[in-house]
Amino acid sequence: MDRRVKRVGRPTKYSKELQALADTYILKYKELGDVIPSRVGLCCFLGISKSTSFEWANLYPEFSATLDAIDVMQEKVALNRGLDGTFNSTIVKLVLANHGYSDRQELAHTSPDGSMSPTRIEIVAPSLKNDDAKD
Repeated sequence: MDRRVKRVGRPTKYSKELQALADTYILKYKELGDVIPSRVGLCCFLGISKSTSFEWANLYPEFSATLDAIDVMQEKVALNRGLDGTFNSTIVKLVLANHGYSDRQELAHTSPDGSMSPTRIEIVAPSLKNDDAKD
């Protein structure tokens, strides 16, 4: 009896040639019509789905490194184009949010080292004595 495991589904398209093609996307994304490098742009360029790109990132370290490089380049382009005003600020804000940027303002009620903490103020109403309650 043959005990080899049979793979289900069609064979992967991933290859060294496809990886080389993926790496060229980072350098040629503008020539390919993309304003900013992205996972979606890479997927369209390679003819794969986004879910396949996530799967390949887990299976192939080289592909994961390519996606990391796309993220770094995307952050750089968005930041620079946002600063020089060539990109819409709302879109830049959305893109940079994926890279950990935020425009939130956090208010701390204590200092990080605990040296400044809020003062508690209690207001105590005077108690009514029986003499005061004549009415």
